[in-house]
Amino acid sequence: MYGFNLVFIVCLFVVLSYFLVLSLAAVSSDKEAILDLVTSRSNAQRQEIIAAYKSSFGKDLIDDLKYELTGKFERLIVSLMRTPAYHDAKEIHDAVKGAGTDERCLIEVLASRNNKQIHDMVAAYRDAYGREIEEDIIMDTSGHFKKMLVVLLQGTRDESGVVDADLVEQDAQDLYAAGEEQWGTDEAKFIMILGNRSMTHLRMVFDAYEKIAETSIEDSIKSELSGDFERLMLAVVQCIRSVPMFFARRLYKSMKGLGTADNTLIRIMICRSEIDMLDIRECFRLRYEKSLYNMIKDDTSGDYKRTLLELCGGDDDLAGEFFPEAAQIAYKMWELSAMTKVQVWAPISCFTSALTTFWTAGTDEDAIIEIIAKRSNAQRQEIRQAFKSLLGRDLMKDLKSELSKNLERLIIGLMLTPAEFDAKMMRKAMEGAGTDEHALIEILVTRSNEEIQAMCAAYENAYKKSLEAAIQSDTSGHFCRILVSLVQGAREVGPADMERANEDAQELADACNADSDDMEMKFMSILCTRSFPHLRKVFQEFVKCSNKDIEQIIKKEMSGDVKNAFYAIVRSVKNQPSYFADRLYKAMKGLGTDDRALIRIMVSRSEIDLFNIRKEFKETHDASLHEFIQVETMIVSWRLCQLTLLLGLCLAYCIIYKKI
Repeated sequence: MYGFNLVFIVCLFVVLSYFLVLSLAAVSSDKEAILDLVTSRSNAQRQEIIAAYKSSFGKDLIDDLKYELTGKFERLIVSLMRTPAYHDAKEIHDAVKGAGTDERCLIEVLASRNNKQIHDMVAAYRDAYGREIEEDIIMDTSGHFKKMLVVLLQGTRDESGVVDADLVEQDAQDLYAAGEEQWGTDEAKFIMILGNRSMTHLRMVFDAYEKIAETSIEDSIKSELSGDFERLMLAVVQCIRSVPMFFARRLYKSMKGLGTADNTLIRIMICRSEIDMLDIRECFRLRYEKSLYNMIKDDTSGDYKRTLLELCGGDDDLAGEFFPEAAQIAYKMWELSAMTKVQVWAPISCFTSALTTFWTAGTDEDAIIEIIAKRSNAQRQEIRQAFKSLLGRDLMKDLKSELSKNLERLIIGLMLTPAEFDAKMMRKAMEGAGTDEHALIEILVTRSNEEIQAMCAAYENAYKKSLEAAIQSDTSGHFCRILVSLVQGAREVGPADMERANEDAQELADACNADSDDMEMKFMSILCTRSFPHLRKVFQEFVKCSNKDIEQIIKKEMSGDVKNAFYAIVRSVKNQPSYFADRLYKAMKGLGTDDRALIRIMVSRSEIDLFNIRKEFKETHDASLHEFIQVETMIVSWRLCQLTLLLGLCLAYCIIYKKI
């Protein structure tokens, strides 16, 4: 049955091709018929038509089209009839032949093609012109511009998608050393790295470079390089960040002003019509606030215009304010990948709908909440990166400019990585005249070694000062020593050691009879260094040794911040969700709300143990956390309430899908 269907389909296609051939033979110079026949078929189908035309009439269809048509319409139709590889080969040949050179064409084609497209183009050039494309380019260009073109012509860029974090840092440092750090520029280093590394790798290199150089790679290229070489390297960087955005820019430049660069317009519309035209259209609309369709319509005329509009495919200005067709497709791709638990390095197009909303939503807080609250932190980091790659803008700055007060704090907190967020919370706790000791305690007591070490690195990177030094300058005495001990991130890990637990419990019991300084030092040496499983056993043995609970001893014998710190450690060791539930209750009870504490806990625990915190809150305070937040934040900020509630829903998603 399936074999019969396949034969039937093939036969049907042959018959249709035959009738198309007859139509083309009969239409003579009926441009409208030619336009409809050519633009409504894929390139593969057009190649079948060319072959059938020659078989039926013994004539070359392209030659006949050249004879019947004229001007820009002829160039466009004839180019559509070539395969992508032969079209690229002809564009390169036209760019280098004769007295002058079209460097911008060389840059556009070679900077934007993948390895397979380049290999196919090289083979097509050899077949069509009996020469090597590399030889012709070498003869027609010079200097570092020539060297980079030759590198790109090899078609050897790494396309594995595998990223080595150490190599990312090394490449970023090498680029910095080759340009900004020295007098003069080591162009060879730029050529080697930008011409060979994978797209994914280079996007991460650009981020690392910006942290080192405190300027973007684009700005460095503009200051260090010049002429055609500068334009080529900028094109490579733009294509690495977003090929659709690169072509959107090229299309806009081809049509803005008095004249139209028809060669560029034709070349791009043909070569991208079956690849990423939807994404180019969307990038165009985002960047220039006008649809590509309407700009072509205003800048061209006649059959030439009609053909270009057919290739464009649609007017995004008619497709809705926030979600043009490409964005809807991208959004569906993203949701599908999330629901099927596909672990991928998501391409920029997967985030297009979210980015479109961020770009166009203005102060549409509901749209922003909807996007951020329903994604995990890892996904939000990808959105940050994609936003910068696609639009060249800092999403965090845009959000700060659009939001205010508590909603801004909450949204920005969610967009930071956990380490960045903790570092910022530590900074906020210490900046200004007063110190929020409860925040310092809460963060340092409840974070794992890895989380503390990541926070310290993020703090130093953001504020150019070690977190330990900041703590030492803002606190004093035993409290300072406790915090410094915790900030080392060197707490032991592993199960309880029964023999050692007995010894530790006895030492703590004996310390209760010593003076306060010795007691606090002994408590610090054990409570700040032992693993949580071990400390649970120590506390059990302590009751046997002293006939008292360690919490009672801390409350009775200690005071101030030292008491609060040790008490927080004990509460976290015994039941960390219960500790956070109590912190949330204290943040909201009474007349005012401690919004910073509420935001800090909800953000930091939303993907870790918020379900358990909710359970403990309900059991301890006989009210659901959901209801408590709704009542306590309604007057202060309904938006804060709304987003916090959504976080609870988000948590189920993150747990089910293992924090995709």
